[in-house]
Amino acid sequence: MTGKVILEVEGLSVDYASSAGTANAVNEVSFELAEREFLAVVGESGCGKSTLLFAIARLLTPPAEVSGGKVLFSGQNMVAMSDKALRTLRWRGLSVVMQSAMNALNPVSSIGAQFSDVMRAHGEKDQKAVRARSEEVLTMVGIDPVHLASYAHQLSGGMRQRAMIAMALLFSPELILMDEPTSALDVVAQRSLMVQIKQLQADLGFAIIFVTHDMSLVAHFSDRVAVMYAGQVVETRPTRALFADPLHPYTRGLLDSFPSIYGPRSLVQGIPGSPPDLTRLPPGCNFAARCPKAMPRCATDAPAQYEVDDALVRCLLYEETAPAHEPGDRPVTERAARD
Repeated sequence: MTGKVILEVEGLSVDYASSAGTANAVNEVSFELAEREFLAVVGESGCGKSTLLFAIARLLTPPAEVSGGKVLFSGQNMVAMSDKALRTLRWRGLSVVMQSAMNALNPVSSIGAQFSDVMRAHGEKDQKAVRARSEEVLTMVGIDPVHLASYAHQLSGGMRQRAMIAMALLFSPELILMDEPTSALDVVAQRSLMVQIKQLQADLGFAIIFVTHDMSLVAHFSDRVAVMYAGQVVETRPTRALFADPLHPYTRGLLDSFPSIYGPRSLVQGIPGSPPDLTRLPPGCNFAARCPKAMPRCATDAPAQYEVDDALVRCLLYEETAPAHEPGDRPVTERAARD
């Protein structure tokens, strides 16, 4: 990882209160993000991906709450910020693209009216300037500005997602958080949208945290991958290296769960079993019950994160060969880039 670090997540934890007990949905997650970087966050449903994203943006609502850690954006700890300071930071410093644009967009306001609301809420009162900027960002994402007069139901799924991205770009933020923006689109629309996102990133220079289930999108568009399981990041690595040689058994299982269009036909290998109950996590490795390489001590000893080449991996298989990485340490990828 090269470039200035704009986001530092240190030991971030999120709990959900429930009648069955406290669910630790995000468990001491730490990573850094550099300017212009594209970080993909992947994992099964329920592993904490979207909760992590919402915790970073301070958009969690009860019964979820941040129970520990820091989120430092441009040196400011967002976890400790007042609501007033957060309102100033959002849209201008960072913005969020939600999973379902049909639900995120206001169905009774035109696209232009919603753009105007955002800009006026952040101090832009000149209607000509608002109109000009709205037309500019809509053109950036490949939509004719005539659709500023359209409502969400009048746009296709791909156009709605592009409109959400255009709204996120109104104040040219340094960071955009994207929560599965392609999940409701067909593969052609997915590809088109992702190409558009990468081009906008190249032109405007913002960083991206991209939550997804789709490993094919990750392979083609991300710079680095964080693999989550049961609220923890179990492997972080540059994308090409992770796909070429996944280190954690869970990462290998995820990759084997996706069919390839190349080579001879073969059965897709799924991951047996189910993720653990987050209200009753096991004492050792969270993945031990499903892991094909589990050792007896995996059921009792919780693994640290270990530095292996350009990766951080949370697995006891690497305990003897790699140094442990403590929470709060800078990722090995950044240290290697500086050395």
